[in-house]
Amino acid sequence: MDGGILERDLELERLAAAVRDATVGAGSVVLVLGEAGIGKSSLVRALPGVLPPGARLLVGQCDDLVTGRPLGPLRDLVGSVGTELARAVRDAGDRHRVHEALRAELAGAPHPAVLVVEDVHWADEASLDALRYLVRRVEDLPAVLVLTYRDDQLGRGHPLRQLLGVVSGAARVHRLPLAPLSPEAVRALSAAADLDPAQVYTVTSGNPFFVAEVIAAGGTGVVPPTVVDAVLARLRGLGDAALDALEQLAVVPSAVERPLADALLRDGDDALAAAEQGGLLVVAVDRVAFRHEIIRRAVVDSLPAARRIALDRAVLAALVAAPGTDRSRIVHHAAAAGDTGAVTRFGPGAARDAARAGAHREAAAHLRLVLRHRSRFGPAERADLLERYAVESYTIGDSVAAVAAQGDAVALRRELGDLRALGADLRWLSRIHWWAGDADAAQEAAREALLVLERAGDARLLALALSNTAQLRMLSDEYAQAVDYGERAMALARSVGDTAILAHALNNVGSARWRCGDPSGQRQLEESLRVALAAGEVEHACRAYANIIWFLLDDLRLAEADRFLTPAVELADRAEHLGFLTYLQVERALHRFAEGDWAAAERFALLGTDVFPPARCPALTVLARVRIRRGVAGGGALLDQAWRIAQGTRELQRTGPVAAARAEAAWLRGDPAGVVAAVEPVYARAREATGSPHGAELGYWLTKAGRPVPRDGSGHPYALQAAGQWDKAARLWQEAGCPYEHAAALAESPDPADRLRALATLDALGAVPLARLVRAGLRALGVRRVPRGPHAATRRNPAGLTGRQLQVVRLLAQGLTNPQIADRLVVSVRTVDNHVRAVLEKLDAPTRRLAAARARELGLLGDAET
Repeated sequence: MDGGILERDLELERLAAAVRDATVGAGSVVLVLGEAGIGKSSLVRALPGVLPPGARLLVGQCDDLVTGRPLGPLRDLVGSVGTELARAVRDAGDRHRVHEALRAELAGAPHPAVLVVEDVHWADEASLDALRYLVRRVEDLPAVLVLTYRDDQLGRGHPLRQLLGVVSGAARVHRLPLAPLSPEAVRALSAAADLDPAQVYTVTSGNPFFVAEVIAAGGTGVVPPTVVDAVLARLRGLGDAALDALEQLAVVPSAVERPLADALLRDGDDALAAAEQGGLLVVAVDRVAFRHEIIRRAVVDSLPAARRIALDRAVLAALVAAPGTDRSRIVHHAAAAGDTGAVTRFGPGAARDAARAGAHREAAAHLRLVLRHRSRFGPAERADLLERYAVESYTIGDSVAAVAAQGDAVALRRELGDLRALGADLRWLSRIHWWAGDADAAQEAAREALLVLERAGDARLLALALSNTAQLRMLSDEYAQAVDYGERAMALARSVGDTAILAHALNNVGSARWRCGDPSGQRQLEESLRVALAAGEVEHACRAYANIIWFLLDDLRLAEADRFLTPAVELADRAEHLGFLTYLQVERALHRFAEGDWAAAERFALLGTDVFPPARCPALTVLARVRIRRGVAGGGALLDQAWRIAQGTRELQRTGPVAAARAEAAWLRGDPAGVVAAVEPVYARAREATGSPHGAELGYWLTKAGRPVPRDGSGHPYALQAAGQWDKAARLWQEAGCPYEHAAALAESPDPADRLRALATLDALGAVPLARLVRAGLRALGVRRVPRGPHAATRRNPAGLTGRQLQVVRLLAQGLTNPQIADRLVVSVRTVDNHVRAVLEKLDAPTRRLAAARARELGLLGDAET
């Protein structure tokens, strides 16, 4: 019995409409989301009935493997797609070839094409890369990309969240959150089984799969107490052969291809037929699969450990015997069977396969399994494995694992006495420490790398170490030393003809000189960019872009920064360089924040809150400053996180902005002592740093707290305000395009007209705390008619939700389902469905959980002003 397609007419119509749009080239992404058993797969199975004639339906499945299959869902398409995509997926080593072949497949006839990828919450990294590529291009294709996933399984750091962030920026996105069945539907289904519909609804909460299983198991008229009991009850009527077959197939977390099923099952056809007739399996010519993942999990979880291990060993033996088996599947079953020999034999190769395909999370998982048994390898081979694991961990953002693995590799290289390998590992360890936010450890490893490589006789490695040291010195504001080390690196890079190292060194020298106020600095940074672009060195080109943009923002040259931002983001996006893409998006957040577009600043900053520290620190700072300037709670906690990161980096470009934000927050709440406490740990260094804007800003906040500061002759607007020249500062802020700062400077004028202009700007920005202070100042000056400003409801609702939508989002945040919300508000479930969709759209949130988090951030869940 399958009730999963009940009450899904609206969702099927929206899918059909999306496909109709795709026939004229208006492609889109459709997100089908909900808990396990809610009917996502049933909706997919119903799709052929609403597709127009000639449409193609392609379905790929992601598997719940310990170490996922690289490009797993695309491999499922082989046999249904053209030869180019099939070959690209089988080879899997050329990511760009896979992406282009996938795009060409969906662009080609017959069309429209509907590509469904099921259970994307289990997708491997290479598949997520391919989907990101496709999402950015699908709007120009005669295709619809349908992604199904469980939205209740997306934790803070879940890899799918980044893909959903990309989806939120697509031109055409349809979100289909699937609601449980209504009590009326459950009553209709239960009637035929002579079950108490209220009890069925209580046990299942209207989950379609659960309802179907409970009804199927309820022949006695008694409702099973849990859904697992219902599934297991259906097994009791099967014979031993069918039960054995189900248990054997259940340890394979994917559809089982027929050759493997035949190798595993002695009474294959008869056993499969019995399980199929019982509604537990779906049997096709080429594969066998459980009717639902919940059934498979119920069977697996009911097995004793010894039985499960024996079944995994049988699968392992069959996979090893079959030629051309995906090594990731072998490793999965080897780990489950406790076969250490098979893990160490196949694990390194499986990791290599995954890394070639761009599935770095899976590569790291394979190597993690292998290194649990590191004693089986000799010192040199063990060091190689540790180095590979460090690289993969660095790539996926696991700083703790990367530092530990690289540290172990360095220790082994010391024992082996290979100066060249030791120096290379120390240089890489320095890089990982810096990326992890540990400046002291990075400097120490860099120092030793130079000492070792000076004796190793490898000019290229020495050039790398010199350039790495130049970068660390530049970030520590030791500009003369940075130039010295960088120029030595440049000379060596030219002598060995290495353009990548040359671009890196030019970047470091140019950055140091720019920060010193030397005009040649910007020219050298732009030369670094040209060298990297000409050589096809995307990483170094992105770094050059990032530093140019950062310095332009510091110099308040927002229009120039914007001209670099567009090609920079396009390059990182096109190359799928996600680390730099995120960093550039955080820079975009800084740009939008300076322009007063705080909603966009938040949107871009949120992309950087779960990544490496150099990007996470400014992202958290932007989010905190938006909250502080709006008067929304939570800014202080974000600044605490940012300050911990900034202290670890020991970089003024991190500590300065966080200190300024903490000082601003203290001043807005009337706490001059808090201003001083925030500024003093950073101010002395900021004053000494030539060319840095942070000394001027921090000095300004000290003057606001009543502390005199030495005269700052930099000409920065904050320096002018500190000297009482609010009018000159206001003009510079206006020319730079910074409305909040312009208003803040005007608010220091003794003329009420200037303050009223400031107030109008602050009200438009939603800057409640500063507007409150300006109103108080105007009343103190004797101004009788001070504008009251926006209505409180508007201030508390920056997302523009209607009153009913505010009620819905508050109930949604309490964890209520759509039917429960409908009962509470005395409206229909369909009405609530529509309100929830509108809330998700307005909050730019792909899931209910993220919508609740976003509403909490915006202060929509209660009194937010502090």
